Amino acid sequence: MHINADFTRRMVIDTESLPWEPSPMAGVARRKLDRIGGEVARATSLVRYDAGSRFSEHVHSGGEEFFVLEGVFSDEHADYPAGTYVRNPIGTAHSPHSDEGCIIFVKLQQFDAGDTRQFAVATTEATFIPGAVDGHSVLPLHQYQGETCALHKLEPGTQIEKMARVGGQEILVLSGAFSDAQGRYKAGTWIRNPDSQATPWASSVGCLLWMKTGHLANV
Repeated sequence: MHINADFTRRMVIDTESLPWEPSPMAGVARRKLDRIGGEVARATSLVRYDAGSRFSEHVHSGGEEFFVLEGVFSDEHADYPAGTYVRNPIGTAHSPHSDEGCIIFVKLQQFDAGDTRQFAVATTEATFIPGAVDGHSVLPLHQYQGETCALHKLEPGTQIEKMARVGGQEILVLSGAFSDAQGRYKAGTWIRNPDSQATPWASSVGCLLWMKTGHLANV
């Protein structure tokens, strides 16, 4: 299966417009954003767990990272409420479930073999640091070689002259709305930009963005 698998193309998807597709496990559904492979795949998705649903134990053969968007995601290691960012490197395993239901944004089979740190960040309790301009703040989540992952917050009325796209850029709009040179994007929009020139950013209403950069250089 190939979904949005040409990483040289820019992708912009309103995730709320996508249907929820059932997974092999009852009560677990997915919105597929990009995918290469079958049930075990290099994939970027939104995954919804109904209250009380479970997914069978599995090993992360290519690594897993996810951000909890709604509800509480759980496994045998911990409970992860909305706003938690988790990285499970290659070779780790778990049995996920959700007692109250949840939605997560998840990326699978995309880890470098040397990227072995397993951790979770409660972003709602973390401190952002000043960003590129007044009104822009950043919460670094992870960095490995040329890949970085962070939350970016723009206060209403903030403008940034240039945001780099070196090695590719991927954004999920978590709240609010923001604009670049090619459009305006509301909450729930997923954007994948190939390696290209920097672009201006602006937000008239303020926004919170999950962003990864540098990870598409060798795809």
